[in-house]
Amino acid sequence: MLARVWSIAAFVRYNAAQVFAGKFIYFLLLALLIFCTVVLVHTAQEEVPPNAAQIYYFLLVPGVLLLFYPSAYCLQSEVDSRMLETLFGIPDYRYKVWLARHLVLQLAIVAILLLLAVLCNAALADFPVWTMLFHLMFPLFFLSSLGFMLTTLTRSGNGTAAILLILGLFFWILAEPLQGSGWNLYHNPFAQAEAYATIIQQTTTFYNRVYLLVGAVLATLFALLRLQQRERFV
Repeated sequence: MLARVWSIAAFVRYNAAQVFAGKFIYFLLLALLIFCTVVLVHTAQEEVPPNAAQIYYFLLVPGVLLLFYPSAYCLQSEVDSRMLETLFGIPDYRYKVWLARHLVLQLAIVAILLLLAVLCNAALADFPVWTMLFHLMFPLFFLSSLGFMLTTLTRSGNGTAAILLILGLFFWILAEPLQGSGWNLYHNPFAQAEAYATIIQQTTTFYNRVYLLVGAVLATLFALLRLQQRERFV
């Protein structure tokens, strides 16, 4: 049993290193830097401590930045390291390698956001940490899956990064018009609502999470199907 745990830990560690191109520590420092910058800017502008709704966005920003590079360059990095042909030679590679790395990316983001959420809970405001992480991972999982799909369509890290950035900004611009809608990518379930609107907000949150989860799964499956077409990539 212990040997299996160590084996799984080594597998996750190796794939995390591959996902972040061997620069995991730099991504961790970047997340801490962005998080501290956002908190300091808010502290300088506001006199009252942040609430859970504001902390949701504090954590969402570094989460998006963390997934941006691995999602956009997951295929390009394999091309640059000349490992793509080897990966295509592995039986059922799309399940054993690509899907595993995609899931490891989510675990790495959860681990980093958990650290930031604990710091927030200790220094800024009291909020349910695990509930916060649960809701944060829906838009982050959707964006990372979208990036994974786009990189199989463009076959270019730079092209995927540009499209993902444009889409991210587009959804951010639509956040206010779509406020209260289940189609809002950045829907904040911690936003304060009037007592009579609480049930409506809970319903909106439920459908929003369902849409994001379904979209993320479909994008991942589409990317895996694209990666079956070996001749398009090598």
